[in-house]
Amino acid sequence: MKRDLEGRLAVVTGASSGIGLCFCREMAARGCALVMISNQDSLEGCADDIKREYNVETYPFYCDLTVFDSVEKILSFLDSRSLYPDYLVNNAGIFSFQLLTQTPERKIDCFIDLHVRAVTMLSHAFAKRFSDRGHGRILNMSSMSCWMPMPGIAMYSATKAYIRVFSRALHYEVKDSGVTVTVACPGGIATDLFGLPDHLKRLAVRIGALQTPERFVHKAVNKMLKGKKQYINGLLNRFSIFFVSILPTPVRMLVKHKMLDRNITR
Repeated sequence: MKRDLEGRLAVVTGASSGIGLCFCREMAARGCALVMISNQDSLEGCADDIKREYNVETYPFYCDLTVFDSVEKILSFLDSRSLYPDYLVNNAGIFSFQLLTQTPERKIDCFIDLHVRAVTMLSHAFAKRFSDRGHGRILNMSSMSCWMPMPGIAMYSATKAYIRVFSRALHYEVKDSGVTVTVACPGGIATDLFGLPDHLKRLAVRIGALQTPERFVHKAVNKMLKGKKQYINGLLNRFSIFFVSILPTPVRMLVKHKMLDRNITR
């Protein structure tokens, strides 16, 4: 891969696993240094591996983004080391498939803290800094579910919808200052998010029903670098936005009765 980001620095949240780790590897393969943010114990090991494999500087920073002053801690970490990022990837997030009335209040808070407050405040802080410098790219991770008010994912889809609308509006606000905001809305990614067995994930990738996280991340980074407003992976996902939006109530209730109610009674 062409090292077209030599001398650049990216901040990636949720950096020690899943798609976040894929973002780190993609950016590092292009020669970009990394500030890797996560609350997982594996963070330092991941940072060391990437530094060794791609010969880039990595700065692991253990931080829980649900803590109220997490953004201030991140900014202090950057300033204390005279680090001036060019890119911000807001990737950290959570998922659960559960009735809202059965969801603990702490998990509801976590959805809001990660998908709303942290994304908003990090975007706010970095957009200001990027605007002052006259350049910078922000990539915020939404989801195809932002168009899908389905039972069981009320908090996930609603907070991901916030990210999409917020990012689109912020893009227009900062565009004149040389800064762009891209929102990615992935659907059909072969990760462990939905608990599919590995052989089914491989089959789904082969027939085009799912996309590998590496391929999605590669395209999402390209869209960010080009300053695109939004990226939805795959033609099938684009079509599904319309079809899901017109699902009748009985179909949505079938999801609740067959998948959610069954789990509650177990």
